[in-house]
Amino acid sequence: MELETSPTTDRLPFTLGGVSDGLRACMPIALGVGVYGILFGLLARQKGLSLGAALSMSGGVFAGASQLIAMDLWGPDLPVVSLILTTFIVNLRHVLMGASLSPWLTRLSPGQAYGSLFFMTDESWAVTLGRYSTDKRRNTASDGAFLLGAGLAVYFSWNLSTALGHTLVRGLDDPGRYGLDFAFTAVFTALLVGLKPRRQDILPLIAATAAALFCRSLLPGKWYILAGAFAGGLAAALLPAKDSRP
Repeated sequence: MELETSPTTDRLPFTLGGVSDGLRACMPIALGVGVYGILFGLLARQKGLSLGAALSMSGGVFAGASQLIAMDLWGPDLPVVSLILTTFIVNLRHVLMGASLSPWLTRLSPGQAYGSLFFMTDESWAVTLGRYSTDKRRNTASDGAFLLGAGLAVYFSWNLSTALGHTLVRGLDDPGRYGLDFAFTAVFTALLVGLKPRRQDILPLIAATAAALFCRSLLPGKWYILAGAFAGGLAAALLPAKDSRP
């Protein structure tokens, strides 16, 4: 994965067609996101949150892992500091995700870039990075609105499934019994395959996996996520530099 931090002067197109392409490309994965959106809605109801409160969290926070962590910690004596710190650690990966898209984001207006980034998730990021990288290899122009469309597909699926889980699903006191806890793993495995890792990606992938597994065995909480991200990023940075202009 090549990174570029210096902006370019030429702008990317940002069209409704790009939004539509992103929606279509990410919709199959967005349907998978709906599985753990239903799980969140169910857990929110079990924790005593109203439908309005659950939808407010899904619509305003829009961060699946953080929302599920919040439900795990939710109670009469909510550990606010622990919740904020854990959420911060889990979401630090977005710094690297945004950096990987910087060659394209810096060619958008601030409103286009930051508006799209609100809707960026792991799923929409992976689909967008794959599309932009393919455009670069084929020497074709990318549409900057693709990320927004991909993110909106996940956003709609996440909020709809939250409502379905809260209002319709009953009798799932132990979601893991039905394999719903495997939804995260299944979706991210599909994303990895879809990205079609190249030969130069092997070392960063190995470094990230090894660091995450090592830190998970030693450190509490979610620090292993950050360790894996930085180890993979460092390994990629140490590889011979290549032209990363999109």
